[in-house]
Amino acid sequence: MTEIVVISGKGGTGKTSLTAALAALWERPVIADCDVDAADLHLLLAPTVRESHQFFGGAKARIEPDRCTDCGTCDLVCRFQAIHVSGGAGETSRHIDAVDCEGCGLCAHCCPNHAILLEPQLSGEWFRSETRFGPLLHARLSAAQENSGKLVALLRHEARQVAQDVAAAAILVDGPPGIGCPVISSLSGADYAVIVTEPTVSGFEDLKRAAELARHFRIPTGLVINKADLNPSVAQRIRVHAADEAFDQLGEIPYDQSVTWAQVKGLTVVEACPGSLAAAVRGIADNLRQAVGRRRPVFAVVREG
Repeated sequence: MTEIVVISGKGGTGKTSLTAALAALWERPVIADCDVDAADLHLLLAPTVRESHQFFGGAKARIEPDRCTDCGTCDLVCRFQAIHVSGGAGETSRHIDAVDCEGCGLCAHCCPNHAILLEPQLSGEWFRSETRFGPLLHARLSAAQENSGKLVALLRHEARQVAQDVAAAAILVDGPPGIGCPVISSLSGADYAVIVTEPTVSGFEDLKRAAELARHFRIPTGLVINKADLNPSVAQRIRVHAADEAFDQLGEIPYDQSVTWAQVKGLTVVEACPGSLAAAVRGIADNLRQAVGRRRPVFAVVREG
């Protein structure tokens, strides 16, 4: 199977909208929403949840009062100041603030009485669902929870397993924006990266950073310019840069207010926006199929019509 990850150097470039449209055009791919910190692909795909699972993303330290001898070692080694002391006059007690604790485990390692335990923390849920275009793996992190990179790795692993089970030829991954840990977790080991950018100064600079990340992992890269007609001069600079870097220039999407209408209706642009906009996205899908096909001989067939 071939795993394609759609990323962007910044948020708001249209990455999720393009991923949903590609899912509509491919013959039942497996889809993974790895933008777990702000997942919204489900808003366009209207999934029916088949399975739900708890996600334990990290651990928090807890002091066992019966074992604690009040030696103060944990105070000395905790750099996050998560150890709090209460009481007085020789009857102090210690507890760990779960908000301040980063779960590093140093206090548990250094405690001479083994009075500190690391306990797994429930961080959210992940789901295996069914959509009108194929299986969807997605997740929901609880408020203020971290370890999204670990959750991304879990979703990709499950997506590969589902793809094997249903003999899918392609996995489409909606990756997170930026270049941080969740993006690294989305890209590592992928077969192809699609970078979606927009013709703004910040969009151009963030594109460069995302492309450098893909280059680090030696992943073939294609480029899509969204809202390409809003700033022709910057769009041309992006085209020149793409040519210099030997990116596959997969296509461009014009600005169209009907995209917003499609999102309100919970539809992809190829379902709700006939005409030049849908034609542009279909052209991108076809170019993407050819670009990946040059590297892998077996790939999914783009739907016609």
